Amino acid sequence: MYFLLHVVSLCTLSVLRGASAATHYNCNGPLVSALPHSSFSSSSQSSVRYAAYNAKLNRRDGAGGWSPMVTDQDPWIQVDLREQFEVTAVATQGRYDSWDWVSSYTLLYSDTGRAWKQYRQEDGVSRFVGNVNSEAVVQNKLSQPVRTRFLRFIPLDWNPTGWMGLRVEVYGCSYKSYVADFDGRSSLLYRFNQKSMSTVKDVISLRFKSHQAEGVLLHGEGQRGDYITLELHRGRLDLYLNLDDNRLKFRSGRVAVTVGSLLDDQHWHSVHIERFNKQVNLTVDTHTQHFQTKGEGHSLEVDYELSFGGIPLPGKPGTFLRKNFHGCMENLYYNTINIIDLAKRRKPQIHSVGNVTFSCSQPQLVACTFLSSSSSFLSLPSAAASATEGFSVRFQFRTWNPDGLLMSVPLNPEPQRLELRISGGQLRLTLHGTGQQKSEVATGLRVSDGLWHSVNLESRNLQITLTVDGELCSTTDLWEQVEARSNFYFGGCPTFDCQVRTATFQGCMRLVFINGQPVNLSHVQQGALGNYNEIQFDTCNIRDRCLPNLCEHGGRCSQTWTSFTCDCSGTGYSGATCHNSIYEASCEAYKLIGSSSGFYSIDPDGSGPLGPTQVYCNMTEERVWTVVPHNVTTPVTVQSSSLHKPYVMDFNYSATAGQLHAIVSGSEQCQQEVVYNCRKSRLFNTRDGSPLSWWLDREGEKRSYWGGFLPGVQQCSCSLEENCLDMNYFCNCDADTDTWANDTGILSYKDHLPVSQIVIGDTNRTGSQAVYHVGPLRCYGDKSIWNAASFYQESSYLYFPTLQAELSSDISFYFKTSAPSGVFLENLGLKDFIRVELSWGTASQQRGFLGCIRTLTVNGVSFDLEERARMTPGVSSGCPGYCSGSSSLCHNRGRCIEKSNGYICDCSQSAYGGTTCNQEVSVSFDRESSVTYTFQEPFSVMQNRSSQATSVSTESSSRAREDVAFSFVTSQRPAMLLTVSTFSHQYIAVILAKNGSLQIWYHLQTDRRPDIFSPVPSNLADGRLHRIRIHRVGKNLYVQIDQDIHRKYTLSSDAELILIRSLTLGKVTRRETFNEEVMQAAAKGFVGCLSSVQFNHVAPLKAALTNRGSSLVTIRGPLVQSNCGALAESTSHILQDQAVTANKDNEQHSSGSQRDLAVIAGVVTAVVFIAVCALAVMSRLLYQQRRAQRTASSSSSIKEEHRHSMYTDYRTTELQLHNSIRDNMKEYYI
Repeated sequence: MYFLLHVVSLCTLSVLRGASAATHYNCNGPLVSALPHSSFSSSSQSSVRYAAYNAKLNRRDGAGGWSPMVTDQDPWIQVDLREQFEVTAVATQGRYDSWDWVSSYTLLYSDTGRAWKQYRQEDGVSRFVGNVNSEAVVQNKLSQPVRTRFLRFIPLDWNPTGWMGLRVEVYGCSYKSYVADFDGRSSLLYRFNQKSMSTVKDVISLRFKSHQAEGVLLHGEGQRGDYITLELHRGRLDLYLNLDDNRLKFRSGRVAVTVGSLLDDQHWHSVHIERFNKQVNLTVDTHTQHFQTKGEGHSLEVDYELSFGGIPLPGKPGTFLRKNFHGCMENLYYNTINIIDLAKRRKPQIHSVGNVTFSCSQPQLVACTFLSSSSSFLSLPSAAASATEGFSVRFQFRTWNPDGLLMSVPLNPEPQRLELRISGGQLRLTLHGTGQQKSEVATGLRVSDGLWHSVNLESRNLQITLTVDGELCSTTDLWEQVEARSNFYFGGCPTFDCQVRTATFQGCMRLVFINGQPVNLSHVQQGALGNYNEIQFDTCNIRDRCLPNLCEHGGRCSQTWTSFTCDCSGTGYSGATCHNSIYEASCEAYKLIGSSSGFYSIDPDGSGPLGPTQVYCNMTEERVWTVVPHNVTTPVTVQSSSLHKPYVMDFNYSATAGQLHAIVSGSEQCQQEVVYNCRKSRLFNTRDGSPLSWWLDREGEKRSYWGGFLPGVQQCSCSLEENCLDMNYFCNCDADTDTWANDTGILSYKDHLPVSQIVIGDTNRTGSQAVYHVGPLRCYGDKSIWNAASFYQESSYLYFPTLQAELSSDISFYFKTSAPSGVFLENLGLKDFIRVELSWGTASQQRGFLGCIRTLTVNGVSFDLEERARMTPGVSSGCPGYCSGSSSLCHNRGRCIEKSNGYICDCSQSAYGGTTCNQEVSVSFDRESSVTYTFQEPFSVMQNRSSQATSVSTESSSRAREDVAFSFVTSQRPAMLLTVSTFSHQYIAVILAKNGSLQIWYHLQTDRRPDIFSPVPSNLADGRLHRIRIHRVGKNLYVQIDQDIHRKYTLSSDAELILIRSLTLGKVTRRETFNEEVMQAAAKGFVGCLSSVQFNHVAPLKAALTNRGSSLVTIRGPLVQSNCGALAESTSHILQDQAVTANKDNEQHSSGSQRDLAVIAGVVTAVVFIAVCALAVMSRLLYQQRRAQRTASSSSSIKEEHRHSMYTDYRTTELQLHNSIRDNMKEYYI
């Protein structure tokens, strides 16, 4: 069987869990073993013997480790390292000599022991692998070291037959810390020794933690327009950098480079800026942006000073231009200068503005996380209200979810209640009264942006006021004075006291005040206040799932709390992460899916980073040419140029340099025509042979040859072909005559193409002139699409380098095999692997693959199978038998012919044209037009060899058979579409009646009246395209109109057409023995378009267009070739995402398409094939039984059958004809 498999998208997560960290120096010392008992704490302990201080690695103190109480719902153990350390690894062990251990856990870290952050590895995974027994030590290295004082281990899973037991160790080292605290109204100024500081290279590094989402960390500017600003904005870090460009001096014209997200989480973040000339690397934590600065200069010129923490206004102490930074900075270095150390030692270079202290204050902004959108809630009792009655609630929250109930409170008098929810990203306040009574207001502000937002809800004087982020948003009137009836519910609420069944809040919350009184969340956690469910305290576990942005190729990322989505519209890519190109990789690939010549977008590296580009695909020849145009399309005249002042023209192509390289390297051959017409304009100096004109290749290298594929030869084509006008010179133009001469050459050395520039330097003499033209880049052949290898030993394989750790990978290839199982591809890592295999029923047990594989592409890179196969035993390059592998490569009766590296389609027996026999052949007729095809000699249809070769009658009683197909567009009625007449006065006529309905006339026996069938009464002369298919087998007549109308009729006779004379399209001028109604239509002729007419093996329209003058074809009246058949169905396949996508969809639904074979993907073994054959035989027997019953009841009755039985006769025949192993090989696209 012949399978085709494409775009297998595999997500390979957490491939490298053990990446080393901090390997630049020794930082792996144990930090826990020497700590006192007071450094350990826990949520609970089973008894004193199971206390947290017994949880030191390899120790047997107490009960041999820590275990919590069995009633502890949120167990944890915490270690205080006494000071900040750089932590590089952690290790765990179960409780000594027990059945208690932790098999997985998460790790939190904190500077204060109050506000915690969850540690995540580089791949985003927060779960650490724990133990499988009580004694083995399992160490987990941190992919990125953290600098922290407190660590908290939170068990997730443990031994199901035991309980939690834990001993821990932490590894790392100490580091030197210089800290400065900025209160939002202060800054540090570093003043230069001279008026300005000009630098070509800068290195700035610092760590910070912020209390706010806004604030300036660094600023400097110069009078010539240079500036550098590092600023927190909406929790992200913006860097503004400009070199010598006064146009960008004002902030409105500045463009920021943005890195990071959620940087206002009160945790440390590292920043590193490296600049050399215009190249800049900006790194925040583990995310790096590479970019070039704006402006014309290469040095950064800053006047007087750099400010850290704010931008003070000159002459106005304590006044700042923008919001200052509020938080702490650590280890702030500017070009190796320790700014904080200088400030702490009160050095004169540093000037302090406002109150800058040198220890980091610890704010008490403790948050909690609502983990579930369905079951999380926080229930808090109502504090005593003020004397004016009413109530008030104030809190801060952050979330990504656009919907969810944020807060609700039951009110007195019953059954009133108040709800505050997020709906469509906005806050909506709803007051529910009795019955259907309801009052509702919305804020209009977007709050599902991941930032902290403050909410103040207050009831007073028969009004409820909602304030968001300090601004009054809305008020709603109360029907009567109300008060909180019981508890305030944040998020959801307990099922016994809850009327809400919609999604609830999922996110973070802090600073909760009820009736002006702060709520201590620690008391809630300890069970001393309120109630809660599915809440994590002391941490805001928010995560930006769009950082890093996993949406590829410019896809726009959006997210909720638990997931992200990619908007791929307009990118040219599809899939969950915009990974899969919607375009084919080459013009050759478009040809394979049945496309014709035209402009297309191709993606030469598939899912790679290059993106699609527009090219012209010329498919009119045996070779498929890819044509890439440039900006100079017409010949150019050059005068007055010399070597000292040459003429220079740059060529800009419709593709980028990377795309051009991919197109050229992926093609079998490329060429570019260069035409140089000259009059007294030489290409080479006749004295020393030095070039007077030259061109640059794609790498910008100077080239002076003007034809052929030998790059080192300074000659023109006439010299290589030995036909120069003057054989004393290598070029015609070097003869330097006053008459016009020409040097035209074809450049075909691929590594130098395309031409990027031309330089002409000899047109400055009197009468000297040149006219040149550089043609487009033209390439043919796709090296990867037919790159194949055949495996004929199970033990043979091809080895390629292992795939490295990837968050996503795509693998695509075609394969052909008759074996039921085998491994196609396997990629092995230390822990993870990818295996793609074929199996039937059970696993293949890693049997080797026997068959052919071609076009292997991994992550957009094509692998050269043939090169590896040439040097590997048991494998041969190439895969013979393209045509036998898929009968759908050529469409509409086209015949596939094998070539050495592909195939061609013989369309001589098809009514269609084009390279794959799928191009409509259409002709426009007027009232006097007709085409008559005269058969070469009197013969019976059943003597037609083509008919015999392609079809065998399923009825033993008669061999009579016709197959007619055509399309038409007309508004005329009546009209003659097609007639077939014989020397024995038999005829077939297909006409449109006076009412526009289709009529089919069969006159097989001259002594009887003809059979007349009208499949549908509707008017088909409606100016739209209609496709007709008529098929006769004996007495059975099958008719299909368009896609949805199927009819079956029974003729009065099963006689053959004897001695066919001619077939006529349009007006009939010969006197025939037609019925009167047929004669009227014949006289009227046909006005409109006929397309792709086929009668058995004859294509009369195609013969009329391609064999004009032939004795077999008679044309009367005007006959104009048209594309009306194609235009009636679709307008274009050019350059649009929708059109290319439609091409792929048409490929999946057309009967002759290669991908249509995917619907029979189960036909992979002989067993399934036999089952299909058995089903076909049963269908035939059932059909013959039904036919016998119909014949007994009425031989002339008209019946409609189910669509499945429409073509049972010849479908069964086709199954019989494909009864060999070779023809049973199929090609699949998965």
